[in-house]
Amino acid sequence: MKRAIAILLAVFFVVAIASLSFAAEEKKAAPAPAATEKPGAPVKAEEKATPVKVKMVTGEVTAVDAKAKTITVKGKKGDVVVSVDDKMMAAVKVGDKAVVKYVESEGKNVAKSVKKAEVKAGEAKEKKAEPAAPAEKPAAPAEKPAKPAEKKY
Repeated sequence: MKRAIAILLAVFFVVAIASLSFAAEEKKAAPAPAATEKPGAPVKAEEKATPVKVKMVTGEVTAVDAKAKTITVKGKKGDVVVSVDDKMMAAVKVGDKAVVKYVESEGKNVAKSVKKAEVKAGEAKEKKAEPAAPAEKPAAPAEKPAKPAEKKY
C-alpha cells in the first residue's frame, strides 16, 4: 500500500513539473504572432500589450492652463504637467493641494483622476498640538525605598 502511494505521488509530481514547463513555453510563444503583423499597421497594438503603469503625484497645484487643458502640480520630485479634461480641471484651482493619478501616453502625462487632498496642513498641525489625556489612575507610591547596589572590590 505504501509503495502504491509513493508511486502515485511520484507520477503526480512529474505531471506537475511537465505542465509548468509547457505553460512557460506558451508564454514565450504568445508575443511572436503580434510581431508578424503588417509592417504598416499602427504601433498601438504593441502599446496595449504592455501594461500601463499608473503614477501618482501629491502636491500643490501651481498652474492651470484652460487653453491647453493642463495643470501643473508641484510634487516632491518636481513639477509635473498633466493633461486633464474639463471636469477634472473644474475640481481644482491654483493653490489647492491635489492628488493626481496619471499615465504616460505618447510622451504626455494624461490624468486618470484629480482629487483635492483630504487632509489640510492646518488640521494636521492642530491634531499634533493637542495635549495628552490625563491618566485614569495615578501610580501607587513604592512601599519601601530600594537599597543601593553594593559594590564589590
